[in-house]
Amino acid sequence: MRQHRAALLVTATALAPALLFTTPAFATGTATTTAASAAAATSPAATTDTPVDEMSLDDLRVAVVRILGDKASGKAVVREANRALDAGTADALRAFLKTGFRLARAEDDRVAVARILGDKASGKAVVREANRALDAGTPEALRAFLETGFRLARAEDDRVAVARILGDKASGKAVVREANRALDAGTPEALRAFLETGFRLARAEDDRVAVARILADPTISKALRAAAEKAIDGTPEELRHFLEVGQYEAKVKAKAKAKR
Repeated sequence: MRQHRAALLVTATALAPALLFTTPAFATGTATTTAASAAAATSPAATTDTPVDEMSLDDLRVAVVRILGDKASGKAVVREANRALDAGTADALRAFLKTGFRLARAEDDRVAVARILGDKASGKAVVREANRALDAGTPEALRAFLETGFRLARAEDDRVAVARILGDKASGKAVVREANRALDAGTPEALRAFLETGFRLARAEDDRVAVARILADPTISKALRAAAEKAIDGTPEELRHFLEVGQYEAKVKAKAKAKR
């Protein structure tokens, strides 16, 4: 049975995309790994004119094996697809394509939403919308959250996070500039990009200026100058460490040396 299934998978791959079928539609998610992977599973959605009830036994098998072979298919979908293939009857395969897939995917989606809800990094809007989806409990509500709701809710949280950075008196010119650009763009992707990479790089730009100002002071100690010169050519993390810790350590060393 498993060898036959592997052969079917090869056939299904060769026949794609001709054998896509008409039951619940499916879209690609764009958010976290959890949401994205959950929202990327293959649905038996239709691009063919052949209804599931009119498909041959071989076509039914190919449709189910395609779902089984999809890396984005969750545990429940894989379990129910295997059950349908093990049963081997047209009725069992049709039942999976018409209703079983939808319910199994909802089971996987519920797990995905719960994981997002339990993620400490999830903001208030994400938690709110995840709870709404779980409270609604329908396959459609869970799917809608993973496909679009998560992305929009996270953007709401991201907008708040960017605004807080913008309002921080310690934020430098580059950080303020890039935060404003992200807010002006207004897209979920622009906000996320700023928080994931833009903020770090902009802060490094400001930090490098701050280190350069320290180096421009002719009265600093040799120890501080050496530490600053090393930091200014370093990574964003090394620049930040110097400003938060390294410069003070160098000053302590210089004072200790002066007392000798």
